[in-house]
Amino acid sequence: MEITTVKQRSFSVFSETNMKEEATELALVSNGCVDYKGRIASKQATGGWKASPFIIVNEVAERLAFFAVAVNMVAYLVREMHQPFPDAATHVTDWIGAAYVLTLLGAFLADAYLGRFRTIIIFSGIYAVGMVMLTLSASIDSLRPPRCSQRPCVPSTRRQTAFLYCSLALIAVGTGGIKPCVSSFGADQFDESDSNEAQKKYAFFNWFFFAINMGALVGITLMVYIQDEFGWIWGFGVPTAAMIISMLILAAGFMKYRYQKPMGSAFTRFLQVMLVALRNHVRGVGVVEAHHLYEVKTKESDIFGARKLDHTKQYSFLDKAAVITEQDCDTRNRWRICSVTQVEEFKSFVRILPIWASTIALAISFAQLSTYFIIQAGTTDRRIGTIEIPASSSPVFAVLNALLVVPLYEKLVVPFLRSKTGHPRGITSLQRMGIGLFVSIFAMISEALVEKKRRDESPEKLSVFWLFPQFFLIGLAEVFTYVGQLEFFYDEATDGTRSISSAMFLSEIGIGSWLSTAIVKIIEGATGGVTKGWLRNDLNKSRLDYFYWTLAGISAANFLVYVCVAQRYKGRNGGRSSVAAVELVPNGDDHDKAEFRSVAI
Repeated sequence: MEITTVKQRSFSVFSETNMKEEATELALVSNGCVDYKGRIASKQATGGWKASPFIIVNEVAERLAFFAVAVNMVAYLVREMHQPFPDAATHVTDWIGAAYVLTLLGAFLADAYLGRFRTIIIFSGIYAVGMVMLTLSASIDSLRPPRCSQRPCVPSTRRQTAFLYCSLALIAVGTGGIKPCVSSFGADQFDESDSNEAQKKYAFFNWFFFAINMGALVGITLMVYIQDEFGWIWGFGVPTAAMIISMLILAAGFMKYRYQKPMGSAFTRFLQVMLVALRNHVRGVGVVEAHHLYEVKTKESDIFGARKLDHTKQYSFLDKAAVITEQDCDTRNRWRICSVTQVEEFKSFVRILPIWASTIALAISFAQLSTYFIIQAGTTDRRIGTIEIPASSSPVFAVLNALLVVPLYEKLVVPFLRSKTGHPRGITSLQRMGIGLFVSIFAMISEALVEKKRRDESPEKLSVFWLFPQFFLIGLAEVFTYVGQLEFFYDEATDGTRSISSAMFLSEIGIGSWLSTAIVKIIEGATGGVTKGWLRNDLNKSRLDYFYWTLAGISAANFLVYVCVAQRYKGRNGGRSSVAAVELVPNGDDHDKAEFRSVAI
């Protein structure tokens, strides 16, 4: 009897111990994130919506600063630095392009060495220095040419131009370091293996995009008003203060965050896979079965902090990097042999490249928002009663659209679509991007039609509200495509490439801006230059509508390419996501295979 009682007590203690261990495991994240003390992060004490508000408010402040500069910079270069308008417009698009392409640098440093939080803080400091220099440029008379009293105006000196461009370069570098890390750092606060937190993560992406547009709204309204009423010193000084405040806001959540540790250079690992696979191919090594490929025997992969990845058959050529060709091969040398996880990490990166390339055209159209859209608005009647809307504030139509659409989409459209498709987000991220690209075609058509009307009639009598359709449509296209890209590039990234994956879609904005500059230069050269061509110093003598029709054609061609690419896309799980035009068709319970059915448009 006593023996039985002892066994029962032992079993009870054993069960209680197991239950406590299971409860402890459930209370901790499973994605490798740690708290500020370096311990595995607790779900109750860190992350989720306890940490996300700091990140979202930080994004509002940072975007306020960036857009306040972006929408005013063309006017500053023309009025204060005495640059011709076409040159000023291309300089701004080039600067915006550099800011977003530099996200690749920020992502590399975050994933390889610094971690996302530290990268954001360091580059925010660089950003703030650039903003201070920009404010000084507007404050100190010797840093600008004398006020223009007669034509031609005295151009800025090399020293004045160099100081201004140095400040803009620092802002671009700061943006490049911050942007790829903020969205990924926010997503890190949600454990995707927890179904409840995973659902909240996709809501975070929508609200994060809402925050971007809230910052943009304040930047292009209040900041433009301050600049118009109180001058350039206040116009740049207030965003500078906002940038510094954004750093303090982010730092305030230090104890509540979940942190991903740096995992080494993904680009180095990619290079190792390519070189080893190529060397083995030259040596005549063939593709072997998956169970013969090399993989470490530990529970975790040999990529620090990253989980193992299952083998996939796609891009089988790269599997040659994991073939053991020598019995005494040093398996610790990744320049000699790569693990299956390392190969699959590179495959995941290669898979997203066609999607990345086929969504760049939207960025070309979106680049017009800070240049030609504003110049168009400047020629129209912008009065509402006794109030005149500043031309630089005209993009507010696009921003307000996004601010209205995101909450409505999240609260009304997603639940409705979820009930029809069974997909947790209503539609797949590929479908969401496809809708945005489709809408962008009509945004460009609207721009061309309204510009022709503006040019044919008396421009001063045309209300600025005629521009509302183009702003509305380009904003709607951005809502669908941008948030879809946030979801897609984060989902398809592996543990070691999250920041780089975010930087990939952000770099599209930069490349799109550069391509916009290239298209402008090509059209100028092909149509007679700035004196006789489509794009002249005098907008009323230009044929900007022809330029917009060209962009509409590019957008339409790009959409067709995207449909073909998306239909053939196979995700990390091997599933195929199809995109056609507008009709959603649920495909069983497999959320990654929800499809568009082609219909007449």
